[in-house]
Amino acid sequence: MSKSLKTTLFLIVLLISCFSTYAQNKKLPLLDALSVIEHQFKVSFSYADSAIKGVFVTFNTKDSLDTTLSNIEAQTTLKFNKLDSHFITVSSAVNNFSFQKLDEVIVSNYLTTGINKNKSGNITIQPKHFGILPGLIEPDVLQTIQALPGVLSVDETVSNINIRGGTHDQNLILYDGIKMFQSGHFFGLISAFNPYLTKNVTVIKNGTSAKYGDGVSSVIDMQLSDNTDDAFNAGIGINMITADGFVVIPLAKKTQLQLATRRSITDVLNTPTYNQYYKRVFQDSEVSNSQTSVSDNQTFRFSDISLKLLHDLGKKDKLRFTLLNVFNQLDFEEYTENSITPQNTTNQLKQQNRASALHYTRYWNNKLNTTVQAYYSNYDLKSSDYDIVNNQRLIQENKVINNGVKIDANYNLNAITILGGFQFDEVGISNLEEVNSPFFKRDIKRVLRTYSAYTEGIYNSKNKNTVIKLGLRNNYFRKFNMHITEPRLYLSQRFFKHFSAELSGEFKSQSTSQLIDLQNDFLGIEKHRWVLANDNTIPIIKSKQASFGLTYNKNKLFVSAEGYIKKVTGISTRSQGFQNQYQFINAIGNYNIKGIDILVNKQMDAFSTWLSYSYSTNNYAFDTLNNGIDFPNNFDVQHQINYGSTYQWKQLKLALGVNWHSGKPFTKPDNDNPINGNSINYKAPNSSRLADYLRTDLSATYQFKLGENKAVIGASVWNILDQKNIINTYYTLNNNQVSKIENVSLGITPNVSFRVRF
Repeated sequence: MSKSLKTTLFLIVLLISCFSTYAQNKKLPLLDALSVIEHQFKVSFSYADSAIKGVFVTFNTKDSLDTTLSNIEAQTTLKFNKLDSHFITVSSAVNNFSFQKLDEVIVSNYLTTGINKNKSGNITIQPKHFGILPGLIEPDVLQTIQALPGVLSVDETVSNINIRGGTHDQNLILYDGIKMFQSGHFFGLISAFNPYLTKNVTVIKNGTSAKYGDGVSSVIDMQLSDNTDDAFNAGIGINMITADGFVVIPLAKKTQLQLATRRSITDVLNTPTYNQYYKRVFQDSEVSNSQTSVSDNQTFRFSDISLKLLHDLGKKDKLRFTLLNVFNQLDFEEYTENSITPQNTTNQLKQQNRASALHYTRYWNNKLNTTVQAYYSNYDLKSSDYDIVNNQRLIQENKVINNGVKIDANYNLNAITILGGFQFDEVGISNLEEVNSPFFKRDIKRVLRTYSAYTEGIYNSKNKNTVIKLGLRNNYFRKFNMHITEPRLYLSQRFFKHFSAELSGEFKSQSTSQLIDLQNDFLGIEKHRWVLANDNTIPIIKSKQASFGLTYNKNKLFVSAEGYIKKVTGISTRSQGFQNQYQFINAIGNYNIKGIDILVNKQMDAFSTWLSYSYSTNNYAFDTLNNGIDFPNNFDVQHQINYGSTYQWKQLKLALGVNWHSGKPFTKPDNDNPINGNSINYKAPNSSRLADYLRTDLSATYQFKLGENKAVIGASVWNILDQKNIINTYYTLNNNQVSKIENVSLGITPNVSFRVRF
């Protein structure tokens, strides 16, 4: 272990141990009282900040939970609603016309606090109440969902998340209702979305609501706070990669501004975390593999800024405006001394996603409300690549412009809720390539407009044992004069008090996808480019999925098992990242996956532990490839086991986890005849597998008072055993010799964070 890593680990231990134990006051602000109650009884509260602002209470820590809540209700105008044994909402006893009912939670603290499962079968994440997960000290949304069964990233990045065997571009990622085309900072190692303004994240793997289009694999829906009554609050934080801050400012009685920003510190401070990230991201790219020398004059930075302006026009009308900008930039100099006159040039890669939306919501009465949303999303990826030896410059650009209007209506008939809506969506995508010598330019632009209508009915029985959700969505693609009808289904039935069964099904489609033309596109760092369906060489992708699951939930023991089957058609070989005999082939086919996800979660006072296992088989079917015989999918990871444990003692939280999965497929050259002419002679596609993947993570946080404010210090170590995992293997042909290339996972990676909330 290097000296810098030893020093960092020593600091981690020192920082955690240098704070005194927690001391409790008898008379507290309600915010602090709720925090004590959460820790004492292992429950989670959900509330509007304005409801508890300026409220002070007294309580006896020896009382039961019910007695404590009753005493607080007697001292205030608040009401506590226990959705289950762990999740409690706090609301004012005074009727609020626009109070939003939460979807009832049936499993709280799913893995850790702040992660729950609701009655619609969806997993919800509340960053504000996020506890701790192994290897994570902050609520990184896209890292967090990888702890869920059936979710995996084969290369450890948030820009390549595979949910039930699908590719990352088959996930619909929404930010306050806006589709995002960029999901990661540091080219995939960090989520691009600042979690400290995010109120709620919904993850849907099947049984998707009909209001969602796109995303044949999943929906990841991030929502910001929508309450103008939230009191002023702010926070700042720093870790070994970024510094960030957020603020919520009440501008007037019914007007509020939410602002959050984050910036990398990598261009001003070199840390062990950055060094590990740098080696992981830039391996096998032009930054590290250039045939000419690359100088140390490299600059890498990223940032994001999000803003939401909220204004209530009256008791029945709400106006909301959301803005987000995500940015990455890499510059590095390349020089050579082989020519008569030494030369140097600067290569550059920029990646940016701008997004905005305007929402107007009208509450007509206690049963009916409508929302109109206009949205805009602009993604731009551009690189300038100079080849000094050949005096050649390559410019590449991928640009997406997505805008549209969506109208939703929600009508509540007590046990039955009816939803309906209409959406107009326009997306334009361009791809540019330009070479100066010899001059070549290719600029392809396509535009597609989609008109969609949906309706859905949700039935909840009075005894809360039955939930039925039936939906239907119709998409009309005007350019192709094509209608695609998508039925959706979710059914949940509780029986024998502690058991429940779930049945889900859906048809979905999407018109945008990501392709890889060459593995060295965009400096070999960001190889994927967005493209638009043309109903010919790039068809509209369609999926069919069904799943059935059983759960048991009693005495803080939760056990679930869900089997599923999914078929996705219209995929292109160019979207799958082949690095074998099919790398330059353009063929259309499908993949079929069957699997089962099992989770066991036990909670005991201060201790929580879980074990999940996923098994699946995922195969391609291309009529024109491999003699029409099915072969393993590039993301066919058949076995996956995740184990995690968390422990909380007063204000100290600890987490330890182990991640293991079998190796993904790859293709070896033929042993007897590895070269055929000017190309590699491969064996059967994906007939070999990488070695198993194993990683152990550790994290800890400690919360304490810093004056009148709350402060949290955290420390984590990713891959604490420094296991060398090969995450990708492929072969190249150089000077008539076959070379083996191996991409390695992150090594031991420490991180330390410090946050203050005002």
